[in-house]
Amino acid sequence: MRLDFAEFKQRMLMFYRLDLNGYKENQLKRRIEGLMTRQRVNSFADLFQLLTGSRTAYEGFLDHLTINVSEFFRDAHRWHELEKNILPGLLEKGTVKIWSAACSIGAEPYSLAILLDELSPGRGHRLDATDIDKTILETARAGRYSPDVVRNVGRERLSRYFTVSGGGYLINDHIKRKVNFRRHDLLTEVYPEGYNLIVCRNVTIYFTREAQDKINKGFSRALQPGGVLFIGGSEMIFNHQVLGLEKIQTCFYRKKNSK
Repeated sequence: MRLDFAEFKQRMLMFYRLDLNGYKENQLKRRIEGLMTRQRVNSFADLFQLLTGSRTAYEGFLDHLTINVSEFFRDAHRWHELEKNILPGLLEKGTVKIWSAACSIGAEPYSLAILLDELSPGRGHRLDATDIDKTILETARAGRYSPDVVRNVGRERLSRYFTVSGGGYLINDHIKRKVNFRRHDLLTEVYPEGYNLIVCRNVTIYFTREAQDKINKGFSRALQPGGVLFIGGSEMIFNHQVLGLEKIQTCFYRKKNSK
């Protein structure tokens, strides 16, 4: 069996429902070829055979494919805006439903859980966190982090929400219980709906413009009118008005009320 890169992507879509066409091709091909070199795999056909023959190899492929760089309160100024100017308005309407999409190691949804615990203690909000990578979701559920991942967490929050453990920090159980983790592929699966806040930061920069439009359209549909989408500082939604969104400040877009 011979496969070129396009045929490899098509087979991955058919076999795993993993849509690699949404990723920027040059970046994606470099990452995959780097993995092949390290694993001494000589062709895309051999790589496909390896992945379909071993669940461990496939999960390792996803780990390599996804950019699992995350930390608590990453880009602290924007999180301050969320805490002071966005969340209080959403919480005025009652309980909130939040989605942390492409949540990686869990630092982002746990940051959200900490803010909810501080701003509305004891209230039963819903906080969903999803990622395509099952292995990284297990890391998120474990909630154990190195010092560099919690570097933006103030001393008081560290004391209140973490336990020092083995040279790192373990998130406390009452914060863990606030987050519902599950697998979800932003490119191929149906988006859940009814959210007051969606957080997806520094993710779509790795996708093609067509895939970005698809994802942002899905997020817009998933938001309640008046709900807010929080994206990364290096990202921008150029067609936000077409999607029924209004830019309220850097990194934040609000879904307009339907007329």
